[in-house]
Formats: sequence, C-alpha cells, structure tokens
Amino acid sequence: MNTVTTSNLERNELYPVFLKLHNLNVLIVGGGNVGLEKLFFMLKSSPNANVEVVAPFFLPELVELAAKHPTVSLTNVKYKKQMLKKRHLVIACTDKIKVNEKIFKQARKRYLMCNIADTPDFCDYYLGGIVTKGHVKVAISTNGKSPTTAKRLREFFEEIIPEDINEMVQNLNEYRKTLKGDFEDKVKKMNEITLALKNKE
Repeated sequence: MNTVTTSNLERNELYPVFLKLHNLNVLIVGGGNVGLEKLFFMLKSSPNANVEVVAPFFLPELVELAAKHPTVSLTNVKYKKQMLKKRHLVIACTDKIKVNEKIFKQARKRYLMCNIADTPDFCDYYLGGIVTKGHVKVAISTNGKSPTTAKRLREFFEEIIPEDINEMVQNLNEYRKTLKGDFEDKVKKMNEITLALKNKE
C-alpha cells in the first residue's frame, strides 16, 4: 500500500495543452538572459505569438530577436501591475526574486496563469522541451525537476523523428477525409492503417 501511495505522489500530473499564442496576449517581465531565453524558445515554437516584453533594460540580442517578429513589442519601463490588464499568460524573469513573486501574486489575483523562472512553487505552468517537425509537435516535461533531462529527450526526438513525417501526416489527413461512416468507424480504420505503419519493417 505504501509503495502505491509513493508512486502516485511521484507521478507527473501536469496536463499538457497546446496554446494558440497568436490569439493570446503574453507578457514577459525581464529583458536579461532569462527573458531572452524564454522569448527565443517561445518564438521558435510559435513565431507569430503576441508578446510584450517589459523591462528597464534589454539585451541587444533580445532587441534584435524582437525586431524580426512584428507581433513582439518591447516596453522600456519598470513593471507595474496595470500591465497585467488584458493578458492571458505571464512570465516573470527579472533578477529580483521579490519582484517575481510579487508579479506572481498579482497575476493570480486576476486569475492569470503565471510562470516564474526557476521557481517551481511560483508556477501555474512550465515551459517544457519542444520538438517540432512540420505539423508534428512533441512537448516534454520532467515536472520541473530536470531541464537537462528534458533537453536530452528533445535532442533524442529531434534525431529519431524523420524530416518527411509531415508528408505522412498530410497523406493520412487526406485519407481521413475520404472515410465514410460514423466517428467510431473512422477511428477504427485510421487505427488499422497506422498500425500497419508501425509494423512495417
């Protein structure tokens, strides 16, 4: 009984969700190395994400990155709680822990989802490792325990997922459109054809 309980406690209970960031408003507070990292990987996965980065100082690399994306704006001022208005996601990555925690608490009062860099206890969500090959996207989470493990898994999947997988996805999508019958019948037929792909040597 104790073994089962321990196993349940150690289980990753995070719920993965793929967000359409071009339809949402994201606020990143912090213009240093961590802010640059968060913005870089966000835009790598979602190039048209609507993002405002707020900070009294921006790294030149961050300014250069933002200039390549018309949906990204930089506001060169200190953070104020009024900036949380009309946001959907918030990421706080300043070099001041107290400021980050204040942002988290203010965001929660407004029912906004907030992520504080490198502070799992002050996170409603984590930014995991992501692998993108065309229409296929794999998100990896270690429950906030080991970013290094997530990085290695990302590298592994980037290597084993073929570059032409997008063609297979497109072909299966076209085939799915030709199927007749109810939802259950379509699922059965799609399972049959994808199982054949799995067993193919």
